[in-house]
Amino acid sequence: MKCKSLMVLLFVFITVININSQSLYFCEEVDEDGYAVNSSSTFTIPEDGGSLNILCRVGYDVDVYSVEFRIYEVYSDGSESYDNTIYMDVEPDWIWFYKEIIFYRAGKFNVYVYTEDDDFLTSGTVKIKVR
Repeated sequence: MKCKSLMVLLFVFITVININSQSLYFCEEVDEDGYAVNSSSTFTIPEDGGSLNILCRVGYDVDVYSVEFRIYEVYSDGSESYDNTIYMDVEPDWIWFYKEIIFYRAGKFNVYVYTEDDDFLTSGTVKIKVR
């Protein structure tokens, strides 16, 4: 019985580690090892738009050939409105990937990352300010 309890505890621990290993970063650049450079949750862009990178680190093989960045604008009351979806080709053995995305207006945005199979990977929030 003690061994069974230990196995269950170990399974839960490993599951929690895997869930928490999925991260989304907003940054100016991504280095060659897949780490965010100048990561932030707030960016200021020019009036005519500006780009930033969205880095997704999943910590395991993504096991698909395509992912989606689903972007929603967040209003002051916390409600969301769909903005757009950006598609990206990936390789099944990638454990991280990033996409440069252009924003054209100020606001708060939630970004949700899904696989081509509609499996949720991770999400994050970024605030965009205009100069």
